Amino acid sequence: MGKDEIKAKAEVPSEGRTKDVPTQIKDPDLVKERRQQIVNASVQLFIKNGFHKTTTRQIASATGFSIGSLYEYVASKEDVLYLVCDSIHAEVEESVGKILSRETLGRRALAEIIREFLLICDRLSDHVLLMYQVTQFLPPQWKKKVLENEIRITGIFVDVLSRINSPDDLPQFDKKTIDLVAHNISVLGQSWAFRRWYYTRHYTINEFINFQTKTIFGLLEEKKKI
Repeated sequence: MGKDEIKAKAEVPSEGRTKDVPTQIKDPDLVKERRQQIVNASVQLFIKNGFHKTTTRQIASATGFSIGSLYEYVASKEDVLYLVCDSIHAEVEESVGKILSRETLGRRALAEIIREFLLICDRLSDHVLLMYQVTQFLPPQWKKKVLENEIRITGIFVDVLSRINSPDDLPQFDKKTIDLVAHNISVLGQSWAFRRWYYTRHYTINEFINFQTKTIFGLLEEKKKI
């Protein structure tokens, strides 16, 4: 897979993934802006009150909407939860797409992508934690989409690793090894969100990124010796 193909894969518009969330508003830019406001307010409410105890009326109030205005952008609390999950994936894909547009696909690009991914997981750590706590409450159609988005994010790492899988950059690996390393990168971001209560007391996010990046490249280099 070439660089342009990987970049295209990383630039799936969020509007395309959320088109099944009903809205009465025709302006896509306004829908995107208002839904982001809803997402940001809802994350804090879900964390504070729990998903089940948070009401759509509370979400509307926290967002500054009337309940009627809220229902112009979503149809249910489950829609809001799906939008929370999608906002994480959309930001990762947008940021990675920017890196792929300015970098050649080599070790430097992989290091930049790992860094950007972990920075996003730090910035959206509340969102990430919430996503894994409450995805089980999503309707089947939304749960399926969230899992598909997760696999697509990991797929970007797979594609980049495959692209730089040459003797000039890194030792050559089989597809199984590449897949496992890509999933390890995904889990690192989740780990920072899950264990931030410990990590943030002992490490800065930059220290975490530098250590984990060196560990990943060390693992890849070690594989060459086996």
